[in-house]
Amino acid sequence: MLPVTFGDPLNFRTERLQFEVVDFAGSYHSILGRPCYAKFMAVPNYTYLKLKMPGPRGVITVGTSFKAAYQCERANCELAASLVASKELADLRKGMPQSPKEVPKDGHQGASEGSGPGGATSKPRRTRRR
Repeated sequence: MLPVTFGDPLNFRTERLQFEVVDFAGSYHSILGRPCYAKFMAVPNYTYLKLKMPGPRGVITVGTSFKAAYQCERANCELAASLVASKELADLRKGMPQSPKEVPKDGHQGASEGSGPGGATSKPRRTRRR
């Protein structure tokens, strides 16, 4: 349980929230969801990027700018793209031979000759020149 405070020195609220710690890369420091909103009796407004809750001396409003939200979204997209790219690279490396002895002696990794859909009787296809 960690204390979380919203507001300014004249009008603030502090509640203790339980956080789940996860081990993955992310652009957020924390994600506050329904348990936080319920504990603070907060109402999020996603259109105006505001979070409002009752305080001891009136309504506490927490907000951000559209520019900051856009920069955060771009950071999320860049992070997601880099994670996908690194995963694809790791998968490609798994599929590649690790040493020269894993490559067949004829140098081809595909099917052996005569093992195609037509079997040993299949003929090579001719291509037309343009």
